[in-house]
Amino acid sequence: MADPFWLTWWLWLAGALALGILEIVLPGFIFLGFAIGAGLTGILLAIPGIAPSLPILLMIFATLSLIAWLILRRVFALPHGQVKKFRHDIND
Repeated sequence: MADPFWLTWWLWLAGALALGILEIVLPGFIFLGFAIGAGLTGILLAIPGIAPSLPILLMIFATLSLIAWLILRRVFALPHGQVKKFRHDIND
C-alpha cells in the first residue's frame, strides 16, 4: 500500500520552493518562514522510518515555520530602540 501524499518528502520540498518563489514575488518575510518550515519538514520525511500522522505532521510544520519566522525576525530586525523615520513625503 502506498503512503498518503502528505508523507511524500519531495512534495514538501516542492511546496517549499513554491513558497520561496512566492516570497520573491511578494516580499515581506511572510512566506519565507513557511518555506523554511516546509523544507525542514520535507527533509525530516526523507529520513527512512518516519511516518507521523497528518495532525502531528502539521504541528511539526507549524512549529518549524514559527521558529524560522522568529529567527528571521530577530536577524533582520532594526537594532533595539531604533525607529524607521521618513523625513520627506513621496509627493514632495
